[in-house]
Amino acid sequence: MGARETLGRVVSGRVVEVIAGFYRVVLTGDGPVLCRARGRLKGSEGIHPGDRVQVMVLDAEAGTGRVEEVLPRRSFLARPPIANVDRVVIVTPLARPRPQSLLLDRLLVLTLHAGLEPLLCWTKADLEPDPVAPELVEVYRAAGFRTVVTSALSGQGMDGLVERLEDGVAVLAGPSGAGKSALLNRLAPGATQQTAEVSRRTGRGRHTTRSARLWPVGGGWLADTPGFSRLDLPAMDPRELAGLYPEFEALAGACRFQGCMHATEPGCAVREAAQAGGIPPLRYQQYRRLLDEVEEAYRNRYR
Repeated sequence: MGARETLGRVVSGRVVEVIAGFYRVVLTGDGPVLCRARGRLKGSEGIHPGDRVQVMVLDAEAGTGRVEEVLPRRSFLARPPIANVDRVVIVTPLARPRPQSLLLDRLLVLTLHAGLEPLLCWTKADLEPDPVAPELVEVYRAAGFRTVVTSALSGQGMDGLVERLEDGVAVLAGPSGAGKSALLNRLAPGATQQTAEVSRRTGRGRHTTRSARLWPVGGGWLADTPGFSRLDLPAMDPRELAGLYPEFEALAGACRFQGCMHATEPGCAVREAAQAGGIPPLRYQQYRRLLDEVEEAYRNRYR
């Protein structure tokens, strides 16, 4: 159905960009229209990229419309605000800067706690990898996480990445300098993101992405998010954390105590497996660090 046929009708679409009170919406089966929102908008707690909306097309030639309703969201990420996210592409460099496995665990915990699908994307495969990088790739692959190794420069792994983004909305997340903007530029050539330049002095990247925008990739949508180096874990019961480590699940039933948090409890099958090498010690050590953080936050919730 073309824009002329939709004139005066309410049609569905997805918000792909928010620009100072205007909303760029791609209509289902049609192109984009630039919209304002009606005065008393139904179902609205603000309008954000990724929102599914109902739009009245006002001027087909000019490509303008009015958002009449925001449809219920399946999910919502607050920083930056993006609605209806399905998966998080966790971008980790193989080199320059050195891969940060604790930050990777934080991102995995945040992703899984939010009920989203993680996809691990290792970047800069065209560079000499950091000595720890090949082992890290295998540690997380063995834990069951979907993994792709890529280079935005050479194109390695790009087809495999696109295949995994064929539906829904995905966001990129990872530390500064990991190559998120370069990856987006490779996947969506129309994107105008500047590529982060890694500081030679610190080995850390500078934040270059200023706002969220969705870009079509394959049959889905991809957003870039600002780089970051540290994340606060979500508020949760400490007993929830172990369930976000999939390699613990098969062993948890063998623990002596039901509800074992795999810390200091006697007869803990997970801790014994980590000591014997059945679970990578790095993952277990990082779990313990994050568990301490979650427990402290839980104790301080009502102080």
